[in-house]
Amino acid sequence: MATTEGSADLPTGLKPNAIGFVDALVIGLNATSPAYSLAAVIGPVVALVGIYAPGVMLASFVPMLLIASAFYYLNRVDQDCGTTFSWVTRAMGPWAGWLGGWAIAMTGVLVVGSLADVAVTFALLAFGLDGWVDNDLVRQVLTVLVILVMTALCVIGTELSARVQNVLILAQVACLLIFAVVALYRVYADTGTLDSVRPSVEWLNPFGSGGASLTAALLLGVFIYWGWESAVNLTEEVENSATAPGKAAVWSTIVLLVTYVSVAVAVVAYAGTTFLADNAGEEEFVFALLADEAMGGWHWVVLLAVSTSALASTQTTIIPASRTALSMARRRALPQPFARIHPRYRTPDVSTWWVAGIAIVWYLIVYQLSENALFDSLTALSLLIAFYYALTGLACAVYYRRRLTESLHNLLLIGLGPLVGAGLLAWLLVESVVDMSDPANSYSGVAWLGVGPPLVIGVGIALAGVIVMFVWRFVSPAFWSERPGVAEPEPQHGEEH
Repeated sequence: MATTEGSADLPTGLKPNAIGFVDALVIGLNATSPAYSLAAVIGPVVALVGIYAPGVMLASFVPMLLIASAFYYLNRVDQDCGTTFSWVTRAMGPWAGWLGGWAIAMTGVLVVGSLADVAVTFALLAFGLDGWVDNDLVRQVLTVLVILVMTALCVIGTELSARVQNVLILAQVACLLIFAVVALYRVYADTGTLDSVRPSVEWLNPFGSGGASLTAALLLGVFIYWGWESAVNLTEEVENSATAPGKAAVWSTIVLLVTYVSVAVAVVAYAGTTFLADNAGEEEFVFALLADEAMGGWHWVVLLAVSTSALASTQTTIIPASRTALSMARRRALPQPFARIHPRYRTPDVSTWWVAGIAIVWYLIVYQLSENALFDSLTALSLLIAFYYALTGLACAVYYRRRLTESLHNLLLIGLGPLVGAGLLAWLLVESVVDMSDPANSYSGVAWLGVGPPLVIGVGIALAGVIVMFVWRFVSPAFWSERPGVAEPEPQHGEEH
């Protein structure tokens, strides 16, 4: 499974047992960039659904948990760092598998530069260097340096990456909890400076607002959970690889649920819906405004939380893209150099540096267009995310189809659950396309080819993938000879727990 073609003196696989369950869990959490993600969407979500924002966080969790179940059961049968690419190929054939792998790789390219830019921006704000934030050249240079450093950490070793991630998640969670506690304390002590409102259980009702606004809010909610599967991309490097990475993925979604709902309640309670709705256009900077309001001279704590969140995610987002490229190259679905593993560090150095390099080029080109265009490229992520998550849920049910009737457990957790999750994400994918077709819904507010820039970016990347796939099919047809399989029934033993 973890083999490479080529020189005999190169290592034959990634470093096994490099990290444990907790490390994988932390990497899964950091890949979602909790503080940054929550900061980026809380304003727009409140503008859409008001006090029911915590309920939207709860509803958005449902398809993520169902797809995490699919990741868990597919990883049990195939511990391949290519995850969706390998599993969909196994269940549904090479064409669907290749497109799933392309989607994962491209999400990394789209988002890494933006994450590094946010890490730099909020670090500068936290240290009082506001003037540097307004200097585009300084920001771009520092952003590229951050990407290069984080990429080097990924190449040097998974153990070092895990240690860095452990520190960053502790700093991030500590800062978020301090903010939430201070905000709620001021709400109940009536010392807030904004139109505070005391929390209510009713806020957890995701259908309280209803209508089209709920759909738009759910799209944002799904985005903030994205990234937890990075733990599974490390499956070949995690102890107990058949079960630990999948469990880490499931548990990371649960920890994220608690974090998002808790902080969302604190933010809505302290700031009130009017302030958040009025500042929805500030995106992640709404946390900077709130930090100053709630914590005064200690506002840097929240700014540091967002910075460390984006910094951690910059590193962990490189992992799925690079491991997927490695897996695809091993199966001859990409050029062979992408399958190279560093002889000392036992990491996919070529694919890792390629991901970083393309991400840097994408960031610099899009930034020259406008900063809004950079945000538009992030919005396009929802199309790719919904696509490969839904594809994974479908692949789980298809691959295990002969075992679904063995038990109620199999039917619900391996069959119906992933299918429902895939269906919900497919619906959100369609809604995303409809929403993005209107240029007014983009950050740029301009039309590209008559529709919104995010739709052009998303569809353009998908079409580019189709073209590359067909070209590579004729250049190197070996991968396309693979045939889908199915998990055979085991009626005498049932599903192993």
